[in-house]
Amino acid sequence: MPSPPPIALHPRADAFRASLGCRSIVLVGMPGSGKSSIGRRLGQRLGLRFADADHEIERAANMTIPEFFQSKGEAEFRKGEQKVIARLLENGPQVIATGGGAFMNEETRARIRERSISIWLKADLETLMKRVRRKSNRPLLQTADPEATLRNLLVAREPVYAEADLCITSAEVPHEEVVEAIVDRLGATLHEPQA
Repeated sequence: MPSPPPIALHPRADAFRASLGCRSIVLVGMPGSGKSSIGRRLGQRLGLRFADADHEIERAANMTIPEFFQSKGEAEFRKGEQKVIARLLENGPQVIATGGGAFMNEETRARIRERSISIWLKADLETLMKRVRRKSNRPLLQTADPEATLRNLLVAREPVYAEADLCITSAEVPHEEVVEAIVDRLGATLHEPQA
């Protein structure tokens, strides 16, 4: 599958970056909400570095996330995730995609609130299921009934995700449309000057 074409820099990218200051943009949401692919495109659109917290954890641990879960367990993974996100937030401004459970940690939420603008990429169960079926690297969904597991996670996590600064619907549309919706909302939130 060929890579998507590069995304053009937004005409007011400099103004967006100036309004952010040292803050990052942090994407939160369920597995399959598009945090990594949308985050990468958003970074290109705004001329910001992109960091995927899950990839950073894999690099630091020298193993995949499923391997980490299997060898060390979820509790150890969450500790590592917390450290990685804290480190990434010190390196702003950038766009950071977090793992689905990262925002559930109260300390991580507080750090995100202090050092970034958080965006919940909200997707419905049907959309999430379509997307997560494409990948087998989601340890929490390696169950007899992944849809029921995902539904339960959604019920538990949505009230916490709702604490994010912005909520953007991540529907089955081209990711560029979601990126533009984020840019529009950020423009209003950051009160950046109109051209």
